[in-house]
Amino acid sequence: MLSWFPVAARKPPRKRCFCGARDDDSYGQLLLSRGRSIDCPLCHSSETQLFSEDQARRYFRCPCCCLTFVPATLHLSPSQEKTHYDFHQNSPDDAGYRRFLGRLFEPLNAKLQPASNGLDFGCGPGPTLSVMFQEAGHAMAVYDPYYSTDTAPLQATYDFVTCTEVVEHFRNPRRDLDLLWSQVKPGGMLGIMTKLVIDASSFANWHYKNDPTHISFFSRETFQWLAKAWCAELEFVGADVMLFCKPL
Repeated sequence: MLSWFPVAARKPPRKRCFCGARDDDSYGQLLLSRGRSIDCPLCHSSETQLFSEDQARRYFRCPCCCLTFVPATLHLSPSQEKTHYDFHQNSPDDAGYRRFLGRLFEPLNAKLQPASNGLDFGCGPGPTLSVMFQEAGHAMAVYDPYYSTDTAPLQATYDFVTCTEVVEHFRNPRRDLDLLWSQVKPGGMLGIMTKLVIDASSFANWHYKNDPTHISFFSRETFQWLAKAWCAELEFVGADVMLFCKPL
């Protein structure tokens, strides 16, 4: 369940940044070297602050939506990202992987009507969650920008959309999440699974941030902000599953 969303979409207007941030790498590196703020890729606030840093990267946090993120100047290239993903060996024949995905599958499936229609976004090279929902009697489509690249499923709407271990890879989380939300029918559900940021002390020693393809880190407060922006109902399940329900 790995990937970021590459499909072109119109970006929301950006708030003016007091430090005059631009998108070119040289200027971005200059801002980083001076510890200056960078616009939040989720809510576009210019009030972000340096949150943590290690030998590889710096991490900024937004006080408005509580997203922690890696600046674009420190992202891998798509080819580097793909090379990293190719090392993952996920398969529907792997019982341990099925148990892992069950953390989202079980609570979401319990809320679905029989024979619902779903999309698994970011299915990776070995689609498995989609197989689990098919086995439960639902119709499934899949999309992944590297491994299932037919964009036809992105033109439809669904009773439910799943996104497991994907949002942490989003380069433009507001655009990508809004697009996924637009694919959920009224009364439908969006299920997300990702590890959550707790605090700065925990983050400094967090293995999850050490994956170079992980660039957007969410907290409970971030998803609460998103639910308010979408006028959605939000349920937290366990430590890393979020279920959004779209109003009728």
